[in-house]
Amino acid sequence: MRRDAGFDGRVDGHIYAQPLYWRPSGAFGATNGLVIVATEADVVYALDAATGRVVWRTVLGTPAPRAALPCGNIDPLGITGTPVIDPAAGTLYLDAMVVRQNEPAHLVFGLSLRDGAVLPGWPVDVAAGLRARGMPFAASVQNQRGALLLAAGRLFVPYGGHWGDCGDYHGWVVSLRLDQPGVSGAWRTRASKGGIWAPGGIAAADGALFVSTGNTEGASSWGDGEAVIRLAPDLHRSSSARDAFAPSDWLDLDERDLDLGGANPMPVELHGRRLAVALGKDGKAYLLDRDNLGGIGGALDAAQAARRPIRTGPASFATPDGVFIVFQGDGAACPGGARTAGLIALKVGSAARGGVGTAWCAAVDGAGSPITTTSDGSADRIVWIAGAEGDDRLHGFRADNGAPLYAGGGADERMAGLRHFVTILAADRRLYVAGDNRIYAFGVGP
Repeated sequence: MRRDAGFDGRVDGHIYAQPLYWRPSGAFGATNGLVIVATEADVVYALDAATGRVVWRTVLGTPAPRAALPCGNIDPLGITGTPVIDPAAGTLYLDAMVVRQNEPAHLVFGLSLRDGAVLPGWPVDVAAGLRARGMPFAASVQNQRGALLLAAGRLFVPYGGHWGDCGDYHGWVVSLRLDQPGVSGAWRTRASKGGIWAPGGIAAADGALFVSTGNTEGASSWGDGEAVIRLAPDLHRSSSARDAFAPSDWLDLDERDLDLGGANPMPVELHGRRLAVALGKDGKAYLLDRDNLGGIGGALDAAQAARRPIRTGPASFATPDGVFIVFQGDGAACPGGARTAGLIALKVGSAARGGVGTAWCAAVDGAGSPITTTSDGSADRIVWIAGAEGDDRLHGFRADNGAPLYAGGGADERMAGLRHFVTILAADRRLYVAGDNRIYAFGVGP
């Protein structure tokens, strides 16, 4: 594995969203695959996956400068959450913060992947669509960090707040129709704040949506914060304890800003049981029953996995004897008592108390989000992670025991401008990593 020095990859803007891959086929023609890149400059690119050269480029508007927002740490603020592709229709959907009439607005776009053109009926102004349904949405205090999701014939978009927790924002999931573009439904936290901001966004399993929420503010009774919430596709509010989980010490976590919102829930299957793993900023891993989340304190198991807050996009994979969850963090229960900062692999071995524990830890200087690859769908599994805002190098580890396989190569393989949570894209026997103003490509061979 080495960096492809001939790959162009130049774009305009800082990048927080994961790059995506699309290979045109059939009616779209037989061309090379495309790497789709969305930036904070509100520009979307399609790059030739082999050369990195621009195939098309679409400007969606003017991003919001930091000075136009009540708080935050992204300047300017444009496209932050990872878009989603409908491969059958050849369509890309994304949320962009765009300045309209001197005010920031969240606009959801549908773009043709053939040429980047904005499709008829798009964009949809989220605040206007919710206002028409009698639901207030203050665009300036809401940020869109989590990945978008297509499910049940709808587009789902999660929202949280800005860095600094300013204003009366809420955790939102907004659904949009695709045939007649417009807001079709919404769910939000009852208490103030409780953002849905994890980079992995919304998880889908069993025909339902699963989200994790952040800390709420001023809540003396539980108001949907510090939680894993199961939502039906119509986003109706459920009062059943089967459809939500929060730790029994949720109020203390609220007050200490140690929420579950830093990582999306991970659905896993184990011996016929439908489970989920939630990761908290309290450093704990919570094992949950997807069919009955259990309400307040209803976890099947809870284990101290990290010494510091967990904020990441996790990855998972199954083996014959269990399911592994890998994520960036500082291990609290590493085998042999090691105190390793960087990468943690949990193993879920049973659906009972004591069923989740740390399998291995590995050292990484940086805060990317891991992915895994295999040679044939199951064999030779490797965990990859970028040392974002650390050594800014690509790292690879054996998935079964964490042994290092690749450690970033020479001086020319350090990548500039990687943002925390950066998630690698694997496609066409290559790895693609997004940095400010550039996509880097790594391939096998000379």
